[in-house]
Amino acid sequence: MIGRLNHVAIAVPDLDAASAQYRDTLGAIVGPATPEPDHGVTVVFIELTNTKIELLHPLGDDSPINGFLEKNPSGGIHHICYEVDDILAARDKLQASGARVLGSGEPKIGAHGKPVLFLHPKDFTGTLVELEQA
Repeated sequence: MIGRLNHVAIAVPDLDAASAQYRDTLGAIVGPATPEPDHGVTVVFIELTNTKIELLHPLGDDSPINGFLEKNPSGGIHHICYEVDDILAARDKLQASGARVLGSGEPKIGAHGKPVLFLHPKDFTGTLVELEQA
């Protein structure tokens, strides 16, 4: 059901510093900071040859990233994102097998302009999983 790894998301307390570290220290191609108000985050994508790194920074007081950074003040891996061919079919299959889809269960449009869903970390060895329609 899952396809390729789309990205690994890392929550960061300082988006500019993290972007500079990837650009200047690691020599990566770093995209622009893009606010995603529907998700309460500002994102920066780091382009790699085989996937992407998504830097996440809180956008506003209600950002879901705030709680993560309170528990992990230095930041850290927040979630991993896999591609699926059909997000609704994937959702239905996962729910039928007992996996919990977060939120309403209806896909939202993610940072790449494609439908996404998040799966409960307790159902996936403590890892928050994002599915994105390819």
